[in-house]
Amino acid sequence: MKVLVPVKRVIDYNIKVRVRADGSGVDLDNAKMAMNPFDEIAVEEAVRLKEAGQVSEIVAVSCGIAACQETLRAALALGADRAVLVNTDVELQPLAVAKLLKGLCEREQPALVICGKQAIDDDSNQTGQMLAALLDCGQATFASKVKVEGGSVIVTREVDGGLETLSLELPAVITTDLRLNEPRYATLPNIMKAKKKLLDTLTPADLGVDVAPRLKTLKVVEPPIRKAGEIVPDIATLVSKLKNQAKVI
Repeated sequence: MKVLVPVKRVIDYNIKVRVRADGSGVDLDNAKMAMNPFDEIAVEEAVRLKEAGQVSEIVAVSCGIAACQETLRAALALGADRAVLVNTDVELQPLAVAKLLKGLCEREQPALVICGKQAIDDDSNQTGQMLAALLDCGQATFASKVKVEGGSVIVTREVDGGLETLSLELPAVITTDLRLNEPRYATLPNIMKAKKKLLDTLTPADLGVDVAPRLKTLKVVEPPIRKAGEIVPDIATLVSKLKNQAKVI
């Protein structure tokens, strides 16, 4: 069984995001970039399925600029067998990425697509669902447990009321949640081996996809600075401030 794992290059989650002075977007100059944390979980789950003998090949995919090769090499070091970069300088939006992934799925014919539930840069949480709709296949979002059984996959997903278990016929699309697993660290030998693994490069035109943006960002602003808290001496003072100053009770 072949698994396709999309990975995205984003600002490292440890870095404080800065907005450009003109409000046109986030300042990426000299910012440390890394693989989207939810995509790391997706790669880890694919590797675990392969180690269990249920997956034969893992293909990592990324869409974006040439620097995304670094993210793909990281996925190869974590256990992916080969990688594909859809190279474009156009700012990609969720629908465009979903269409590109659909084109890759038609080429690769994976039985399963495992992707992060969302990227930490735009928090769209749309690509996996759009891909499943374009492929007209089953989907399970926010997966906290995945088990492959023959021609189907059993997915436990987190919902507001608790846990929901779904059985999906393959092929299917799964998006990963935080509690699915804990990604491993890439070892030095695997990092060296990743440099020799196959990394193909395509363009949106090769897949017959128009990636022109459909949405326009009008302005990006930083959230307002929160006021410092205040320590009160007793409960009576707290209640008084909540009633008279905050006016919430």
